Amino acid sequence: MLNLPSSIRIFVSRKPVDFRKAHDGLIAIVRDSFADDPFDGSLFVFLNKRGDRIKVLQWDRDGFWLHYKRLEEGRFQLRLEGDGDRIEITRPELAMLLEGIDLDSQKVRETFHVGNRRCSRGRERAKG
Repeated sequence: MLNLPSSIRIFVSRKPVDFRKAHDGLIAIVRDSFADDPFDGSLFVFLNKRGDRIKVLQWDRDGFWLHYKRLEEGRFQLRLEGDGDRIEITRPELAMLLEGIDLDSQKVRETFHVGNRRCSRGRERAKG
């Protein structure tokens, strides 16, 4: 599994990609279709037409990584709702996607907000 910082952005192509494309072909999609900078450290995720293979393009200071996974059974499940050629997903959604978990059938808890912290006895913690 990838170890990703919390600040990283993850974008998924809404259209299937020809998996004969390697680094340069996927970089061209990021630049031309997404109008994004492939060197900004974001992850770019691509699925094939059948949905059983996934590629993740990542810039790493002096070169590109291309992570590839093929499921032996089933398909990667992902909601591709929204406008544009790509959607943004979270790190937990990427982890579930890579594990082959159907994101529609899973309940994701709300994230923790600093303002919602509680003391060990259940009293609200004083702010500020």
